[in-house]
This record gives sequence, C-alpha cells and structure tokens, in this order.
Amino acid sequence: MSVVELSVEVDAPPAAVWQVVANPRNLPRWDRRIASVQGVPSGGLREGSEYTTEIKFMGIHTHGTSRVIELRPPEYSKVRVHGLVDGTVETWLEPLDGGGRTRLRHRVEYRFIGGPLGRAAARAVNLFGAPVLLKRGVEAQKRQAEEEFA
Repeated sequence: MSVVELSVEVDAPPAAVWQVVANPRNLPRWDRRIASVQGVPSGGLREGSEYTTEIKFMGIHTHGTSRVIELRPPEYSKVRVHGLVDGTVETWLEPLDGGGRTRLRHRVEYRFIGGPLGRAAARAVNLFGAPVLLKRGVEAQKRQAEEEFA
C-alpha cells in the first residue's frame, strides 16, 4: 500500500468545511477524472452509507464503490474505496484561531488493482505524482469551503 498525507489551512470554521468535504457529490468539482457520483443518501452520509463514482481516466472508464466506515461530524471521517484503486481515505478537521479557521488534513492509503487497467492508472499516478494529485483536490476543497462561507 502507498500512503499520501496532506493538510491545508482553510479560512472557514470546521462546520462550514465539513459541509463541503463530507458531501461526495462535490467530488467532480475537486477531480476532473470523476465524471459523476451516484447513490449518496439524500439525508447525507452515515456510517455504512455507500455510493458509486464514475471515473474517466486516460481513456479508461470505470466505477468505484465507497463505503463510510467511521463518521464523527464535523471532525473525522474514514471511507473505504474499492474499484480500480482500493484504499482508505481519512479526513480530519481541526479548529484553529478559536474556531474561525480550520486545518483540513487527509490521509490516503491506496493500491491499484485491475490487471492492465490498474497498471496503466498506477503509471499515470506515478507520472503525475500522487501528492500533486491530492494537493489539487485539497486546494479545490479549500477554495470551495472559503467561497461558500464568504
């Protein structure tokens, strides 16, 4: 398994950041390779919730399933991902400056599966660098949270 960790400070309180990062429907806004997200419960995520992402990556079209393992709003989530990539995404929100700002931190543990498709995706991630790809996503989350809170 490979591991990537990243944190960023967001100019919005944890509750506002949580509204952004805890909604999988936002995934296509953060990563252009995610074409759509289906199956997110209308009442929001709960432990045990599952949803599906449609991914288009380097000519590959595939789906992945995510299951919420642990959820402690507005401070922590753990989601298990299965598909072309198997892994776990953990997210922490920590109040800063009396709660007016937030440290957003992600830890992604992953491995590629899927034979030739998985190997092609792994080569692409190695080419671009998983930390760079995660940083783009986290920066998009930061921008969205700050825009929605402003």
